[in-house]
Amino acid sequence: MSGYTRPLPQADDESREFYAGARRHELMLMRCRSCGAWRLPSRPRCPDCWSTDTEWVKASGRAKLYSYGIMHQQVPGFEDRVPYLYAIVELEEGPRIVSDIVDVPPGEVRCEMPLRAVFDDVADDTTLVRFTKA
Repeated sequence: MSGYTRPLPQADDESREFYAGARRHELMLMRCRSCGAWRLPSRPRCPDCWSTDTEWVKASGRAKLYSYGIMHQQVPGFEDRVPYLYAIVELEEGPRIVSDIVDVPPGEVRCEMPLRAVFDDVADDTTLVRFTKA
């Protein structure tokens, strides 16, 4: 935890519950109570039905790989993570999230592969949501 030197995400009013959930090792998503639509990032108004009746709900953490890239170039702060697998992950609930894939060799990564959320406590007050093979 103490050796993490990369930039950390900064929670704002709309993402605070997402990051608080991550610290509890829970994947939190916003859901509209009126139409049932899930979304990430969160917004004060549902883009599907325009309702403001929303709630934060614990998601399953199950997902599939939608798209990915493999970074082979060394980038300052990421030298220990080459190759670096970054991804767009489609959550079982529907929203897509940009994250990275851990503990999977690059040769085994395939679109549509089942994934699960894992939580990386990188600082005392920050936990990152990452994904690994399910």
